[in-house]
Amino acid sequence: MEKGRILLAVTGFHPQRWRDLLSAEREVVLEPDGAKDPSITYAVVWKHKPNLMSSLPNLRAIFSIGAGVDHIFADPGLPDVPIVKVVADNLTQYMTEYVVWRVLDHHRQGLLYRSQQLKKIWHEPQQRPAGDISVGIMGLGSLGRAAASVLLSLGFAVNGWSRTDRPMNGVATYSGEAGLIPFLNATDILVVLLPLTPDTQGIINYGVLKELRKRNGLGGSVLINAGRGRLQKDADIVRALDDGTLKEASLDVFEVEPLPKTSPLWRHPKVFVTPHAAATSDPVHLAPIMLRQMDAFERGEKLDNLVDRKAGY
Repeated sequence: MEKGRILLAVTGFHPQRWRDLLSAEREVVLEPDGAKDPSITYAVVWKHKPNLMSSLPNLRAIFSIGAGVDHIFADPGLPDVPIVKVVADNLTQYMTEYVVWRVLDHHRQGLLYRSQQLKKIWHEPQQRPAGDISVGIMGLGSLGRAAASVLLSLGFAVNGWSRTDRPMNGVATYSGEAGLIPFLNATDILVVLLPLTPDTQGIINYGVLKELRKRNGLGGSVLINAGRGRLQKDADIVRALDDGTLKEASLDVFEVEPLPKTSPLWRHPKVFVTPHAAATSDPVHLAPIMLRQMDAFERGEKLDNLVDRKAGY
């Protein structure tokens, strides 16, 4: 196979860094030369314009520069070619750091201590050991399993839920619709790392949050969402925080991003907000992985980390 050009179509990322790194081995363009440009063989995308790739006759594969691929499936003119999701050690490391940071902050009562500092209160509340706290991870893919491993090493009890059975040593695993409520009932801190699909959109709603275990060593249940914003119902989270269904929440993603300035989540005293920064895609690490995949594919090798179109991730 001859090396064709890469179409780089990204929104929300600065394209120049990606272009510079990908251009080390292949020609990169930001727009095709017409809807039926025959020179484009690969597309590297994030929230691209609809129908941008629908008529490219020699397109061989699409690469997402972020962990999610729901933005690709939103394209009504999505061509029938392989879709590759990003899996990289540094991205996994970033996500693990975020999850562990937020779990430990909630476990060690960071919100209370920050409040006490503002009021100049010198008081040490009771601190429960990690083994008394159950962290439930929704989504046991590569990111969820990496976070679970570190949390286990810190002594937390860890549960996991996924669409299909995904056994993991040391983790109490649940799956499917039948396993969701038992999983929630056994969870004190809920960590959401699910992909966004039609089945998971809005899954973090008031009814689900009500099922979390409330009589626990934390004094209430906690939500951490570092997955996708449309997995949750922002208004339901506010309701759950206000009526005590949730004790606290750490949110990195939201239904609408950037989070509107009118959102009550910005100033809610029980919420920790970050701007979709848990695991930012770094082109220095990811561009070489994509180029290696393209070279291998052209040698007749299989692409790694392919998206299952039927499952949606």
